[in-house]
Amino acid sequence: MQGLLIAGRYRLADSIGSGGMGRVWRAHDEVLHRKVAIKELTAALYVSDSDQAVLLARTRAEARAAARINHSAVVTVHDVLEHDGRPWIVMELVEGESLADAVKERGRVEPTEAARIGLWVLRALRAAHSAGVLHRDVKPGNVLLGADRRVLLTDFGIAQIEGDSTITRTGEVVGSVDYLAPERVRGHDPGPSSDLWALGATLYTAVEGRSPFRRTSPLTTMQAIVEEGAEEPRQAGPLGPVIAALLHKDPARRPGAEEAEQMLAEAAEGRRPREAQAFVPTQSSGTHTGVGPVPPGRTGGTSGTGYGAPPSGGTYGSGAPAAGYGSGTAPAGHGGAGRSATGPTAAAPTADAFATGRTAAGRPRRRLRTLVLVVALAAVLGGGAGVAIQQWGGWRTDSGAGGGTSPAPAPAESGSPGAEGTIPADWKTYDDPLGFRLSLPKGWKRKVFDTGGGLQQIDYTPDDDRHFVRIAIDSSPDFADPLSHQEDLEQQLHRLVDYQRVTMKENIYRDRKGALWEYTWTALKKDSPNGAGPRRATEETYFSREGTEYAIYMSSPAEDWPTAAKQFQWVLRSWQEPDAG
Repeated sequence: MQGLLIAGRYRLADSIGSGGMGRVWRAHDEVLHRKVAIKELTAALYVSDSDQAVLLARTRAEARAAARINHSAVVTVHDVLEHDGRPWIVMELVEGESLADAVKERGRVEPTEAARIGLWVLRALRAAHSAGVLHRDVKPGNVLLGADRRVLLTDFGIAQIEGDSTITRTGEVVGSVDYLAPERVRGHDPGPSSDLWALGATLYTAVEGRSPFRRTSPLTTMQAIVEEGAEEPRQAGPLGPVIAALLHKDPARRPGAEEAEQMLAEAAEGRRPREAQAFVPTQSSGTHTGVGPVPPGRTGGTSGTGYGAPPSGGTYGSGAPAAGYGSGTAPAGHGGAGRSATGPTAAAPTADAFATGRTAAGRPRRRLRTLVLVVALAAVLGGGAGVAIQQWGGWRTDSGAGGGTSPAPAPAESGSPGAEGTIPADWKTYDDPLGFRLSLPKGWKRKVFDTGGGLQQIDYTPDDDRHFVRIAIDSSPDFADPLSHQEDLEQQLHRLVDYQRVTMKENIYRDRKGALWEYTWTALKKDSPNGAGPRRATEETYFSREGTEYAIYMSSPAEDWPTAAKQFQWVLRSWQEPDAG
């Protein structure tokens, strides 16, 4: 195509870059006699007519987004035109290389230079956000390094403009998976802080030569983004605490653009940013944010990003999010609630030691509360939720059926059902092998869901999970207080069919600060064969004096709730946590 004249004006010279969505050409504007870059959307050659319309809309949106931003660190868009039935974008030509090319060629970038680059990218983002534009695909490949040392942000192909209608499909994930913020993986709307997360991941890649959470598939990458800690960067120098602050799981706890700009300016001068300490408590200080006891061995949160990026502007899968969690091997009718999800931690990463995949006490980091997340991601990626769950782990009954690794020991039964007049006389008290004790009607069977690490989840059910009680014990909780954990879980359960909160409030249980949560939803038959239809659930969560989190959860069909609610009160009265030590 060299020498081709586009729109009677732009003559193509040579290709200077390509990706899955398109190719960029060096060209000559024969009207204004200047060099330009022209982006050819080659993906339009291989898609249906309907998808071509989407690509055209995205191309126009890219030009519109870039045109709204007036900043020297944003690549200028000169024109949008159609040729050969496809859209082409005429842009400012930047002679140089991308940050991705620089990392690939040299292995890594020096911390002060990376901070300088990050400073200009941040300024471009500030200008974009001020103009009502979210970039949504900040990554090394979209940061251009000019031969004159200019730094420019390019490729607003999937930018979101305030007030514009969306041009993505329902359930579609846009952007490069390595650099998706945790809130975007969870399906929440992105905001300016999501772009700052991506900047943090980009800077990590620049100084380390690899993205912090690269995994073998988009699914495992997004899972790592939400729940795993980033390995401490060895080459970050003064940039380390800035990266840690930007990669905070909670978008509300990340620095704002103005604060981040000050941190990057100091790091670019080789100084350790003082302001970073406000977002990154030191490990030795014992700083703890939030309400409630500090869990043993916990000083901070985790951060991460991932792998398997689609081409610029590309997507991974489509389709509606999973409705009615709890498919596969999850308890029928449960819908994936009751301590089987993941979320941000209570405090920020430490300044001098990232969450390295281990707790502060040196224990290996556990894969906790992952069931809901796996289902949601499988739906986003177009995979089978049931298959994803079955591969993750299985239920096993006392007989060892259901895919468990070993039979669970049968619970012992003792004679006294509890204080007379409080618990029905025909109930039995079960001394569970994990050390706790509770009273239930006769004939309820014990099941174990083994997630490993410090989390144990035990179910008791009389009818194969149509009605059941679940006890979740987390010896190293990720939240500062019970209510914060329940609020995080609820964010994921909003995708359940007909989800409605009945109540969620702080309370006092066994002289400890607790939280009570009750909600309803409709379980689908394909997900919950034994518990399909309207359901209701309640949960009491509290921290013991030793810092262990206990959640006592009960679920039943909605029509049986008057009886189940009374049973739950008797369970709470009978509950005895394991003896300390």
